[in-house]
Amino acid sequence: MEYEAVIGLEVHVQLKTQSKMFTRARCAYGEAPNTLTNPVVMALPGALPVMNKEAIRKTVQVGLMLGCEIAQSCKWDRKNYFYPDSPKNYQISQYDQPICDGGFVEIEMPGPSRNVMGEHRKVKLTRIHLEEDVGKLTHYDGESLVDYNRAGRPLIEIVSEPDLFSADEAFAYLTSLRTHLLYLGVSDCDMEKGQLRCDANISVRPKGQKELGVKVEIKNLNSISGVRNGITYEIKRQIALCQKGEGASIVQETRSWDADKGITFSMRSKEMAHDYRYFPDPDLMPVRVSEEIKKTLADALPERPFAKQERFMKEYNLPYTITSVLCPDKALSDYFESAVKAHNNPKAIANFIANDLLRELSNAGCDMAHPLEGCKIQPEALAELAKLVDEGMISKQIAQDVLVIMFETGDAPEKIVEEKGLKQSSDTGELESICSEVIANNPKPVQEFKDGKDTAINALKGQVMKATKGKANPKMVDDILRKLLS
Repeated sequence: MEYEAVIGLEVHVQLKTQSKMFTRARCAYGEAPNTLTNPVVMALPGALPVMNKEAIRKTVQVGLMLGCEIAQSCKWDRKNYFYPDSPKNYQISQYDQPICDGGFVEIEMPGPSRNVMGEHRKVKLTRIHLEEDVGKLTHYDGESLVDYNRAGRPLIEIVSEPDLFSADEAFAYLTSLRTHLLYLGVSDCDMEKGQLRCDANISVRPKGQKELGVKVEIKNLNSISGVRNGITYEIKRQIALCQKGEGASIVQETRSWDADKGITFSMRSKEMAHDYRYFPDPDLMPVRVSEEIKKTLADALPERPFAKQERFMKEYNLPYTITSVLCPDKALSDYFESAVKAHNNPKAIANFIANDLLRELSNAGCDMAHPLEGCKIQPEALAELAKLVDEGMISKQIAQDVLVIMFETGDAPEKIVEEKGLKQSSDTGELESICSEVIANNPKPVQEFKDGKDTAINALKGQVMKATKGKANPKMVDDILRKLLS
């Protein structure tokens, strides 16, 4: 019997706000342990929560970006459980009235080749709710240490429907979701810092069966590739049990992913909603989001990543391979459009960014999650470099060398060309003399060209460019060579 997997993901995202969800305690990363707390965070007697309006606005923005229905009214609930990372012994969350309902995340699967767009589809969401984060436990040398700096940070939980059917689809979902959140600027989504965390719910069933199998939740998936690896293992584990007739041994439980060993292992039986004894928080009023606020936030939404990619391909006639580099990064795509406004040659500018600028940024050890931070080349300067090529002042080859100097110094391209004496030679007499000499010294490609092999002229052009140290005008070289060889 053949089996198929059904997957749902629960993604927790820390919102980027200055203060915590229900108090003015500061949000920060990397501070000394337990220095970002106060009586509200620690739930000391008499301390009362006050809602963070900015966190609510950011949650509504996420919901609008992902096509959710925004609730006219939502409320706060206490989720009760006893664990050292929760100073209150309960978490303020949303149970039956979340702030966002429904929605979807558009995903793209890998195409048949690297330069071909893959299939797109929309993965359904169940809800997005807003809550407070818990602290962080570190287990070391037989002891457990707790840091409450993270406790109380605004946290959204984005819950998908069981609408994913492979580890690769889960990978595509998380990649797309992270890109949308970065476009909005609501979170930095750094999984190493715990700003984005994912739990995967996985079950298997015989192909063609509508009912879902027993659900197993995997935790401690600390990277997007880790999510894919953990899901891949768990699907194989469950299918193997079913094929051996041991499907009944699959129980609803929480399992942990061990990336070093490449396996999941059982942590505890899965809690049900009634285990948390939810009840409305008595200290917080319900939240009402007016139509006016929704419209204001909707009008301020950025262009969606896949929509931008489609526009770049149509408006600028860029290939899929280039748009796949530019569009996942909002700052990079904005940089591109700023350069195009300064000089209208989209293809040349896009190639400079994707092939040359990103290479220099990578070689310099820049954080490729935010590649343009600290970049000395402004978009207008890159546009000027493309313009120098278009005007015939420098060749594409020399432009690449100029870009390296621009990256190191921040100098304008025209200044570099002038100071380094890199201006392209268009002296017809001088080029004819060099071309004649190259023809005389290279009989083999000359004969091949005369025998009808047109590409043989490239070997001669290369020799001319070498003799002129790349300064010869390539088009003039081609014209002169063909004239002399005719």
